[in-house]
Amino acid sequence: MPLDLAAATALLRRRLATERWPVPPAAFPAGTALVGGAVRDGLLGRLGERPDLDLVVPVEAIALGERLSREHGGRCVVLDQERSIARLVIRGWSVDLARQAGADLATDLLRRDFCLNALALPLAASSQLLDPSGGLADLAAGLIRAVSEANLLDDPLRLLRGERLAAELGFHLDATSAAWIQHHSRRIDQVAVERVRVELEKLAACAGGGEGLARVLTIGLLDAWRQPDAVEGSAAGNEAAGAALRQLTPATAHARGLSEDEARVALPLARLATLLDAASWGRLHASRALQRRCGLLRSWRAQLEGPGGVRDPAAPFGSEREQVHFHRDLEDDLPALLLMLPLPFAREWLPRWRDPGDPLFHPRPPLDGTELQQRLGLAPSRRLGELLAHLTIERAFGRLESSEEALAAARRWLAGPAP
Repeated sequence: MPLDLAAATALLRRRLATERWPVPPAAFPAGTALVGGAVRDGLLGRLGERPDLDLVVPVEAIALGERLSREHGGRCVVLDQERSIARLVIRGWSVDLARQAGADLATDLLRRDFCLNALALPLAASSQLLDPSGGLADLAAGLIRAVSEANLLDDPLRLLRGERLAAELGFHLDATSAAWIQHHSRRIDQVAVERVRVELEKLAACAGGGEGLARVLTIGLLDAWRQPDAVEGSAAGNEAAGAALRQLTPATAHARGLSEDEARVALPLARLATLLDAASWGRLHASRALQRRCGLLRSWRAQLEGPGGVRDPAAPFGSEREQVHFHRDLEDDLPALLLMLPLPFAREWLPRWRDPGDPLFHPRPPLDGTELQQRLGLAPSRRLGELLAHLTIERAFGRLESSEEALAAARRWLAGPAP
């Protein structure tokens, strides 16, 4: 990547392909500049087909967004009324508009989080890349460097974002910025929990997310939302969790035979479950679904790697009922658990999980409740639920091959003593 401003400007303009933008550059007022991630990623060659565009404008951004939506289509969403920030959503693109902060663009940039994000490309064709803090050199060096300590504290989410950027880009934090982040780690509890959770989910999805989450845990950025006893005994617990997170890499997924699509879903989930328990995710206002998934992954991992040692993947459960219960709980998320367990489990279980017709790894009753009610004259009840569970076990272990066999088994079960 060129360090010369003129060469970097030319490279960036080629890669941005502004002729493809849903709103032409000429539609924005004079003095408008592209900032943030699109500038950074354009210089690094990481732009997607429709990159998010962040523009600083020298006028009221909300009024501008509303006018552009009328003229070019899409819809304008107000993000921050007080600071005049709006988003134009148009034809699959997201264009954020923010009123310039300060007397000039350089002043605005020097209020940002990290130097590699404090770069701006004015839209005027004759303008050159603006770099008031040395962000271009940081990009070339693979460095995440805070513009200032005060800027980090202006929005303490930036403490977490620094770790996320390092993991996302494969960069490293400079020593001073890392020290500031660790020193002020407790300040992150001033941030809305929803923003913290979204940043953690982004970090978990990065290729280097395991290492990044391990650092986040070690420096105490999540102490405000962890279980009190986990925080008090954090040294050994953090070390163990950090070691487990560092093992959750794309290489681990490959070694266990996961496809790219499977790993794309399983790896972030395994990291989130290793990072925090269900109650902690609840304090971060995670969805009930995520809380449940993380809770089940942690619970079943603890059972399979209990104090008695790691169970045998060929015969890991004490009863058929427990085995069916396990596969019902983790039918969608088994690959995430396989990332958290020793390699033999993946070799034994992954081929069967991939077969949607496997009756054990995808347990289903051979007849649904409605059909049982109609064919056997049953009413909805707890006993009907128990019958469905019994038939599911019978099918899972190959003892039922047809609907008629299932009906006969149901009649025998109903004729026997109540369980």
